[in-house]
Amino acid sequence: MATTAPTLPGRLGAPNLEMKDDPRADPRMIAALAPFGLDCPPPSAGVDASSSMEALYAYCNAAEAGFEGFNEAVFADLDPVPGVSSRTEIIRGVDGNDIALYIHRPDGVTDALPCVVHTHGGGMVMLKGSAPGYIRWRDELAAAGMVAVGVEFRNGGGALGDHPFPAGLNDCASAVRWVDENRGSLGISKIIVSGESGGGNLCIATALKANSEGWVDKIDGVYAQCPYILGSWAQTNSELPSLHENDDYLINVSSMGALAKVYDPTGEHRNNPLCWPFAAGPDDLAGLPPHVISVNELDPLRDEGLAFFRKLLSARVRAVSRTVNGTCHAGDCIFRAALPDVYQATVDDIKAFTKTL
Repeated sequence: MATTAPTLPGRLGAPNLEMKDDPRADPRMIAALAPFGLDCPPPSAGVDASSSMEALYAYCNAAEAGFEGFNEAVFADLDPVPGVSSRTEIIRGVDGNDIALYIHRPDGVTDALPCVVHTHGGGMVMLKGSAPGYIRWRDELAAAGMVAVGVEFRNGGGALGDHPFPAGLNDCASAVRWVDENRGSLGISKIIVSGESGGGNLCIATALKANSEGWVDKIDGVYAQCPYILGSWAQTNSELPSLHENDDYLINVSSMGALAKVYDPTGEHRNNPLCWPFAAGPDDLAGLPPHVISVNELDPLRDEGLAFFRKLLSARVRAVSRTVNGTCHAGDCIFRAALPDVYQATVDDIKAFTKTL
C-alpha cells in the first residue's frame, strides 16, 4: 500500500510559505498581526552582517521605533492589572553608570516572595524596559505572586546605545547583585533571572558570568524565553533547521545577523559564551542553577534554544524545555489581548518554576 511522505514543516516543505498560511499558526495570532502587515514576511532590512556600523546603527534606530509603535498598539486597550504597585530604583553599576530598576510587587503581601529579575528583549541592541509591554509583563508577574525587577540596561544601539558587549551584561549582573544584597528590604526569597529573545541571552549570560566569577549561588534559577544566543545567524547551520523553516516569520535571519554585529562589532567575542551562550562548553555550564528554556514553534530561534537545552542536560544541569506551539518569536509574551490563555500559561509556568527551586 502506497503512502505519502509527510510534508516538512514551514518553509522547509514550502520555500515560499508565509506565516499566515502556515497551518501550525494560531489563527488568533495571525489576526492580531494582520493589521500591521506582520502576518507576511517583513520588508527587507537593507542591512546584514556585512553592512557598515553607520548603516547598522541607523537600522537599529528605525527598527526600534517600529517595534515601539507595535508594542504600544497591542497593549493599548488593556485594563490595568489590579493589586500591583511599582517604583523605580536607581543603582550604580559595576562600570560606574546609573541603572534604572523597575520594581513591581503585589499589594498587601508581607511574606517574602520569589523575585524575577527581568531582562527585556531587543537583541541586546534596542528597546527599553519602560515600554508598555514590559511594564505589563512585570505587572502580570507581580499579580501572580512574585516581585518583578526590570533592568534598564545599556543597549548596543538605539536610544540607549551605542554600548556593545559587555555593557548590557554588566548592567544585568549589577542588577542581580543589588537585588541579592537587598533581599530583606525587597521582601524576596529566591532570585530567578528571566528574559525573552535578547533578554534570553542576557539572563543565561548573567548566570554564566556569575558562575565564572564565583557568585552563582546568588541565582536560584534561570527562565529563558526564545533565547537569541547563537551569534552566527549569517551562516548556514544544518543542525538548526528552524533558521530556514521559520525564516521571515515576524523576524528574519539576515536582520538578526545584523543585530549580532551591533552587539559585537568586531566579532572578537563570537566564541565567548558570555556574549553568545550557545558557545558555552561543559566546563562553562557545570554548576549552573536550574534552567527552563522556553521556545516558540514558529520562531527561527527555536532550535538554538532546544540545542542549548540539550547542552545543559549533557553538563548535568537541571533543565526543562517547553515549546509554545502555534506562536511566533516571543508570541506568548506579546499577545496579551489576542492569546490571553497562552500569555497566562507562561506567567503561570514561571511562577510554578519558582516553587521547584
